Amino acid sequence: MSEHSFEHMRRAMIASQLRTTGTNDPAVLAAMGEVARERFVPRGRIAMAYADALVPLGGGRQLNSPMALGRLLTEATPEEAARALVVGAATGYAAAVVAKLVDSVVAVEEDPELAAAARETLAGTGVELVEGPLVEGHRAGAPYDLILIDGAVEFVPQALIDQLKDEGKLAAGMVENGVTRLALGRKAGEGFGMSAFADAAAAVLPQFVKPRAFTF
Repeated sequence: MSEHSFEHMRRAMIASQLRTTGTNDPAVLAAMGEVARERFVPRGRIAMAYADALVPLGGGRQLNSPMALGRLLTEATPEEAARALVVGAATGYAAAVVAKLVDSVVAVEEDPELAAAARETLAGTGVELVEGPLVEGHRAGAPYDLILIDGAVEFVPQALIDQLKDEGKLAAGMVENGVTRLALGRKAGEGFGMSAFADAAAAVLPQFVKPRAFTF
């Protein structure tokens, strides 16, 4: 596929996948229109770069759909001066988009192969890539105005909540009873709560799955 073809697909993504499903923040639309998503998918999956689907990355991980990321960032309304943490960097796409919206971005990835890919794709973006357990975030860079968990989770670790600024926001897909919904959380003093706002498919991060209770 040519660069022109990808540009056409990127415009189509914005028109048919983002604008029609509630991604209406001009800054988010501009950022997603600038980042070449095809650079962040495996070569063998490049035809899926702009599909409204989860893209397999290997090792049980997937790249989330453009719609899920667009809606999460639209609801989070990141400010330009914000400091953001992206948990589950994978190949770096979400972090590259967030870097177009805020001044400072830290991205955490624990899979060595994905981290190596992200280190290459994020070169020159200003994103600080950190290798380490996703559930632990990156305390050295805290506090953050925004934490984006790029995937779906069954729980939000206290370690991540502790790394939010007071009035900070956390955006993620939340899995409850097998149903995934996009959600936004806010921290107020010692309190924190998540509120779902849309149903959407999102890649479940294995590190954020609750242990299953034993049953006979």
